[in-house]
Amino acid sequence: MILHCMKESSWNEAKRQPSFGTQDIKQWGFIHCSPVAYFWRIAPNFRETTEPLVLLCIDENKLVPKIKYEDGDHCGRAYPHVYGEINTDSVMRVLPFLRNENGDYVKNPEFEDIKDE
Repeated sequence: MILHCMKESSWNEAKRQPSFGTQDIKQWGFIHCSPVAYFWRIAPNFRETTEPLVLLCIDENKLVPKIKYEDGDHCGRAYPHVYGEINTDSVMRVLPFLRNENGDYVKNPEFEDIKDE
């Protein structure tokens, strides 16, 4: 399972379509995702977003487009990049992006058994 974070309003539009991610592909060439174990590292990137966010839990085995694990920042960790629109039926679950009173990401209870790396 990999995660993709997006605005809840965007997900509410995307979930009605067979696939989504055109804007990300136009901007980046792929759709950024993260393993659960690394998500805490990228969660601060969403700190300034005031709109509610959701975490899409994606089944890699159900993805139609190609997925590559790449270390684009040369940080020693490879993140999943999806090279094509994500087929909506690969989304197994949608969870809220939880925040504490300071606006920092709080790990979802569903991920408690997955160690942060």
